[in-house]
Amino acid sequence: QVQLVESGGGLVQAGGSLRLSCAASGRTLSSYAVAWFRQAPGKEREFVGGISWSGYSTYYADSVKGRFTISRDNDKKKVSLQMNSLKPEDTAVYYCAAEFVGAGRNTGDYNNWGQGTQVTVSS
Repeated sequence: QVQLVESGGGLVQAGGSLRLSCAASGRTLSSYAVAWFRQAPGKEREFVGGISWSGYSTYYADSVKGRFTISRDNDKKKVSLQMNSLKPEDTAVYYCAAEFVGAGRNTGDYNNWGQGTQVTVSS
């Protein structure tokens, strides 16, 4: 089990940028695949993007491809989500999730979740 804490959310105008961080408490994330999900009011939680435990592979939802970038710093026990060209439809609570070694694009693939951070994009 690994405890995750997200940070970096906030209010930004459309076209702006935000950088979210997901930090592990008490242990390294180096052997965990990490993904970002988001959930808007009244909607199901959806996959945003993920990064392999090695950091060599990243994959994204079509809705954010080319705008969002995931990176990881295993020494600092942190995974980041850089969000550029933000749109009002990106407004949601963003969650990071981790699973040992390998995982996928479904919420059921992950057993470790953060508490979420709110991202609001104004038009």
